[in-house]
Amino acid sequence: MSITPRQPGWTRAGIYCLYGVAFAFALSIATRAGLSYDPLVDGESVLRIALLGVPFFFLVGLGLFTYWFRWAAGAPTIPEDHSGHGAKSWKSYLYPNTDHKVIGIQYVVTSFFFMFVGGLMAMLIRAELAAPGRQFVDANTYNGLFSVHASLLIFLFIIPVFAGLANYVLPLMIGAPDMAFPRLNALSFWLLPVAGTMMIASFFAPGGSFASGWTAYAPLSTSAPIGQEFFTIGVQFAGASSIATALNFLVTIITMRAPGMSFFRMPLLVWANFSTSLLVVIATPFVAASQFFVLLDRSLGFNFFDAGQGGDVLMYQHVFWFYSHPAVYIMMLPGFGIVSEILAVKSRKPVFGYRMMAFSLLAIVVLGFTVWAHHMFVSGMQSWIRVPMMVTTAIIAVPTGIKIFSWLATMWHGVLKLDTPMLFTLGFLTMFVLGGISGVMLAMIPLTIHVSDTYFIVAHIHYVLFGGSLFTIFAGVYFWFPKMTGRMYDERLGKLHFWMTFIFFNATFAPMHLIGVQGMPRRVADYAEQFATWNLVISLAAFGTGISTLIFAYNMIASWRGGPRATGNPWRSLTLEWQVTSPPPVFNFDEIPTVVGGPYEYGVPGAVHGVFGGSGTTAEPTQEPAESAGTPST
Repeated sequence: MSITPRQPGWTRAGIYCLYGVAFAFALSIATRAGLSYDPLVDGESVLRIALLGVPFFFLVGLGLFTYWFRWAAGAPTIPEDHSGHGAKSWKSYLYPNTDHKVIGIQYVVTSFFFMFVGGLMAMLIRAELAAPGRQFVDANTYNGLFSVHASLLIFLFIIPVFAGLANYVLPLMIGAPDMAFPRLNALSFWLLPVAGTMMIASFFAPGGSFASGWTAYAPLSTSAPIGQEFFTIGVQFAGASSIATALNFLVTIITMRAPGMSFFRMPLLVWANFSTSLLVVIATPFVAASQFFVLLDRSLGFNFFDAGQGGDVLMYQHVFWFYSHPAVYIMMLPGFGIVSEILAVKSRKPVFGYRMMAFSLLAIVVLGFTVWAHHMFVSGMQSWIRVPMMVTTAIIAVPTGIKIFSWLATMWHGVLKLDTPMLFTLGFLTMFVLGGISGVMLAMIPLTIHVSDTYFIVAHIHYVLFGGSLFTIFAGVYFWFPKMTGRMYDERLGKLHFWMTFIFFNATFAPMHLIGVQGMPRRVADYAEQFATWNLVISLAAFGTGISTLIFAYNMIASWRGGPRATGNPWRSLTLEWQVTSPPPVFNFDEIPTVVGGPYEYGVPGAVHGVFGGSGTTAEPTQEPAESAGTPST
């Protein structure tokens, strides 16, 4: 993809999209009129063709395959003149772009859009569960709401928003001018809107949206209504995006580090994304395989999961969880890197046990593939595998514990600045420890058998993914907001956002542990009268959590439009991304830096991380940071 004015834009993309729709529509009419000569071409087959064909036409129309098509055809490729690189105006974010900074912002904004859509579904779920009996939606619609809610927040928010933050920051951190494969980077982003639109559009399918949960267990998913196709195919686009991004990160980190930046001079956020990318490349093909099997079962009758035809239902769960437990760490490890960056800067201390922190990230990558069957303790699998899975699940808490103690030691005797990024970081430490404790509890076979499929599980996963991942996402957005936009956010609104989120989050999910132990089942649209009071409290608190995210959205939009101008380094950080202007130059650095020291040598006299044109960046800059969003740095 060489993005130049000669390349197809939105107009031609719309034309290609219309071609795809017209083709699917014509095929559908022919089929309904009995003009098809192929008995396999029925309404569901037409939908599959449309779900695969229309997005492809859309991506071709955007010009995302032009370079590769010309190369494959043996035609002269269009030289890259960088006319499609960098943001000329806000309109640049609406087109394919090869600048990693533009792509990073595209990722973040798009992911937050899907977060708000998924959050709205969560509000509808809690409105329905505010009292026993039916309130607003029927049981099938409720199943669709919680299925699409979970799928959007996992596949279209948490995983890609971390990729967006890393896309913006990582090349700057390692002193690179861009990502290794800019065209592939652009393609990987534009696969996301396709996947998200597909999942939301499932509500318009005959019979309703997919309602088998984000796990899409067979045989339910192989016999579900046609809306299931939207999830089965949408996940493939989201997975392809993740794999392409991960490969790009790996090659960029390995081959494009600035002179002098050895692996043990890299910031921990780079280490975290290196480890995450290894997980993505190894694990994501398994979830793609599981959905291909479902698609083949549904479309061609392969019967992989039909026990009556010799299939094995449990095999789906083994394949799916072999990806989906490492996926938990795909959604956590980038947050660990964000926390490490913020704690060092806001404590003005070096990270305690830097090398052990890096090794513990790699340990999680290895151990993450040894625990998948703890999700299947009550599935009916062989009982002998329970004990080794229980042991490995307990062991994987060790490298995570190393990180917790390292973060605490980093803060010990530090000069803490409790601004919004630091508050969300401290909130993460509290919430993630609580989620980790319940996770160790769930490693124990007797307790898991007792609370399986109850609200105890719902509480655990939300303490890990909301209290863990989302708190680090908020921390990272606030921390790098000045660098990405050149503006400072409103500190008072940021702190209000934190305290509302912290209080209402705990009021929402802490009671779920209690009613879960008492037997409140998850994934149900109705429940016994004995749980009515707690569910009303949970629903009211959930609405408070929703309001807090609106404060965040207002703060970001208003500050981006008219917040005080940010200096290049308002936090007095040492890492390379803060040693350039805010926002950075189009190709990041006027001259490639030379790295001569570690990234966290705060308080070490004379310590230097990078050298630009012979002058080092000092460990303790004399410039004071802005004390509030209303007072820009001087």
